[in-house]
Amino acid sequence: MSKLGLGTAQFGMNYGIANETGQINLLEAKKIFQLAVDHNINLIDTAIAYGDSHKLIGKIGNLNFDVVSKLPPIPEKNLNIDFWVNNMVQNSLNQMNIKSLYGLLLHQPKNLLGDSGKKLIEALYKLKSNGLVKKLGISIYDCLEIDQVIDLFEIEIVQAPFNIIDRRIESSGWLSKLNHAKIEVHTRSTFLQGLLLMPRHKIPAKFNKWSIMWDRWFHELKKKNLNAAEVCLSYPLSLSEIDRVIVGIDSFNQLKDLIKISQLKQAKLDWSFMKSNDRLLVDPNNWALF
Repeated sequence: MSKLGLGTAQFGMNYGIANETGQINLLEAKKIFQLAVDHNINLIDTAIAYGDSHKLIGKIGNLNFDVVSKLPPIPEKNLNIDFWVNNMVQNSLNQMNIKSLYGLLLHQPKNLLGDSGKKLIEALYKLKSNGLVKKLGISIYDCLEIDQVIDLFEIEIVQAPFNIIDRRIESSGWLSKLNHAKIEVHTRSTFLQGLLLMPRHKIPAKFNKWSIMWDRWFHELKKKNLNAAEVCLSYPLSLSEIDRVIVGIDSFNQLKDLIKISQLKQAKLDWSFMKSNDRLLVDPNNWALF
């Protein structure tokens, strides 16, 4: 079984700062899925918020993937949490033409802290007891979210951003703690929405604030005769505490290249100069602020 997981945001919408091809069409998606199957990639990561991704997955046929999806934030003034949660999941299963989810994550874990938190937890456990979901978990942007909800319900999967720049889940100690507690860790944002794969001249000017880092990044890649995708993917794959590395795919050829990289034996090199805790840089939600 491959450690790679197939991200599907691009299957449902135009996603990623470096995406020049737009939303993936059905024919390309079918080729991508078959290539994944052929190389023992058996996990799909999706979400209700990812546009038409669920419908596209349903049109392709599941091909026996484990599917992880995510609940959107609870609408304000939702009086029947149980009905809303069940309806969201049933609609997702119907759209994808599958009977159950491997994992269901909360896209906004802070929903557990509000007045409806207890009802939300009850609704999640009900889905699990009814066999509609195998594992429950959270999708986070910040490690503080784990601190806030870790004791509220039985978390079995944590999905977190992790890449050569954003190493907060590792430096915070949570990566080790989750591994010790036998909680699955799925990482995303391997290429920071494609920013880490862009050539120097195509990186938007607003990121020049970190020009010293970028200059050294491209200098070291050239000096070591490595490409960015190879370095970025090999880093999370090398960490035993990470169970799945989710990669967003723009095309069949891109997945083909990433599979080749995942099969290489990577030398351990020091890329610590790329590490940053600057939230403006590491969190794409903040990119519109500058």
